[in-house]
Amino acid sequence: MIRTLAVEGYRSLRSLTVGLGALTVVTGANGSGKTSVYRALRLLAEVARDGAVSSLAREGGMRSAVHAGRRSDGPVAVRLGVATEDLSYAIDLGLPQLGPFTLDPEIKSEVVWAGPVLRPSTVLTERTGSRVRTRDDAGAWTTVPLTVNAHESVMALLADPAATPDLFALREQARRWRFYDHLRTDADSPARRPGVATFTPVLSPTGDDLAAALLTIERTGDADALQASVDVAFPGSRLVVTEDDDGVCRVAMTQPGLRRPLSAAELSDGTLTFLLLVAAAHATRPPDLLVLNEPESSLHPSLMPAVGALVASAAERSQVLVVTHAGDLVRALRTADATTIELTKGAGATAVEGAGVLDGPAWTWPKR
Repeated sequence: MIRTLAVEGYRSLRSLTVGLGALTVVTGANGSGKTSVYRALRLLAEVARDGAVSSLAREGGMRSAVHAGRRSDGPVAVRLGVATEDLSYAIDLGLPQLGPFTLDPEIKSEVVWAGPVLRPSTVLTERTGSRVRTRDDAGAWTTVPLTVNAHESVMALLADPAATPDLFALREQARRWRFYDHLRTDADSPARRPGVATFTPVLSPTGDDLAAALLTIERTGDADALQASVDVAFPGSRLVVTEDDDGVCRVAMTQPGLRRPLSAAELSDGTLTFLLLVAAAHATRPPDLLVLNEPESSLHPSLMPAVGALVASAAERSQVLVVTHAGDLVRALRTADATTIELTKGAGATAVEGAGVLDGPAWTWPKR
C-alpha cells in the first residue's frame, strides 16, 4: 500500500507531501490542484510501469509541466516520489539538453530505497544521469555496465526478479494500479456497444470492454454484490448481461415500471457512468491501487451515497484514492473512515488545508 506521495515542481504543486490511507479522498475547490495530484500519480505509475516519460510530451512537454509560480534559484526540476510499506522510489526530471526531442524531459536521477526513510544505508538502486549502480547480494555497490538513455527509466531496462528485485517489485506493483478518469458515456461511447464475451478481470481505462467485464463478474466474481450495488443506486432495478450464440455479450437493465430491459445504448449518461464504476469496483482481479478522478461526473447528487458505498466496498479489496469536488461524495466517504486531503491554493501553489510546515509524513528528496 502507498503510504506517502511526494511531488515537487509539477504544475501547481510547488512542494506537496501527503500521507495516503486504505481509502483516501482528495478534494478542494476548482483550481486547487486536485487534477495535478491525479496527473502526478498517474505519471509516476507510467514511469514505473513502462519506463517512459513520453506522457509529459503529450501534456506540452517539460516546460508546460514545471511549476509556473515562484521557484528557487536551483535547477528547473519536476520530482515525483512514492513510499510503500517496503520500498520507496523517487525520480527527478529536468529540462532536456539540445537534441531532436525537445518536449521530452530528461531523467536526471532515480533512487530506490528500503523503507520510508532515505538514508545512505537504505539505498538499493541509484541512477545519476546515465550511470546506474545497484546493491549486490552482499550489500556492496555494483556499477551496471550499461548506459541508460536520458529519456528512459531504469524500470524499463533493469527491472529483473533476480538481479534487481527492488526495481522488479516496484514495477510489478505499479502495473497493478488502475486509473479511471471521465469515462465516455456519449451516444458513440464504446461502453454502449455489445462486446466480445471473453474473460475480462479488469475494466480497461477507457471502459470500452464494459459488457465483457460485467459478464466476467457475473460468472466468476461476486455476482450478488454486483447486483446489490445496482439496487442501492436504483432500487428495484437489476443488471442483465447476456451472451448470444455468436459469443457477443450485451448489457441491459430492468427498471420498475418498464415492460422490457433497457439496453446500454438506451441508458442515461448517469446510469452508464454508475455501471462503469461498478465494473471497476467489483473487478475479479482487484488492483493494488484504484484511482478514480471525479467519479461524480454525470451523476445526480442523490447517487453520491451509493457511490460512496461502492467505493467503500472496493476499499476492502484495494487501496482506493478518489479525487472529487462533490461535497456529498466527500461526506459519504468520510463516514467510511476515509483519509481526507483538502487542497487549497495560495500564492500560486497548492497546499493542504490546515496543515503546517511540519505536518504530514517525513520525506527527503535524493540529491542530483
